[in-house]
Amino acid sequence: MLSNRVHDLYVLEGLADGDTVIHRLHPRAKLLVTLVFIIAVVSFNRYDVLGAVPYFLYLIIVMSLAELPGSLLHRRFLIALPFCAFAAVTNLILIRETAFVLGGASFSWGFLSMLTILLRTYLCVMAVFILIATTPFPALTRELHRLHVPKILITLIEMIYRYIGVLIDEAGSMATAYKLRSVQSKGIAMKDMGSFVGQLAIRSFDRGERIYAAMTCRGYGRDIPGRERVRMTPPDILCLILLCAAFVLLRFFPILHML
Repeated sequence: MLSNRVHDLYVLEGLADGDTVIHRLHPRAKLLVTLVFIIAVVSFNRYDVLGAVPYFLYLIIVMSLAELPGSLLHRRFLIALPFCAFAAVTNLILIRETAFVLGGASFSWGFLSMLTILLRTYLCVMAVFILIATTPFPALTRELHRLHVPKILITLIEMIYRYIGVLIDEAGSMATAYKLRSVQSKGIAMKDMGSFVGQLAIRSFDRGERIYAAMTCRGYGRDIPGRERVRMTPPDILCLILLCAAFVLLRFFPILHML
């Protein structure tokens, strides 16, 4: 049911209300740590498979401390898997020069590149999911404002994030109405797909405008005076420095390459 997908889409955001040591960290600290983590992971050579492996420790430790359900995060990762798999398989097909031979089987540079893409995608996507699951979304956008990220970019992130739920909700309602009027049909017939998509766009745009008007009436887009600004505490700063330093050290002094 599409209606159930709406709940699944934002279930990670619901986990942000937890009360663990990771949840209590300042949002800016978690945001910067995630940013440095992603930069460090994607900066490795495209054939360097072993270099990014130690970064799994960060995911394992944080997920354990935050008491996050690993199965839920991995199911969400499957959504992003087809996009990275396409690029990975493309490299496997196009780059066929032999990189090494193991047990009589030859492995190409394209195979190494494919593994690297899949590994990097997994690490980066899971790091973002952990950030979302441990930090309320309004707190993240608020910190982006304070880090002087362009306002138009933040607005796009907010609108896209919220509009996905509106789109799926409207699609679920229309699909239910279609099934009630076409009892014998197992799905939406191809001959009706064009009008279905058109009506979906119109209905979702209309509802999105009403939601935006309601948000504006409640002060969206205005910097409300007196809004509480929680400063980073010494433990937050220490955690930020230690984790960022660890990521940088692992980037320039890979452990597995030294073994």
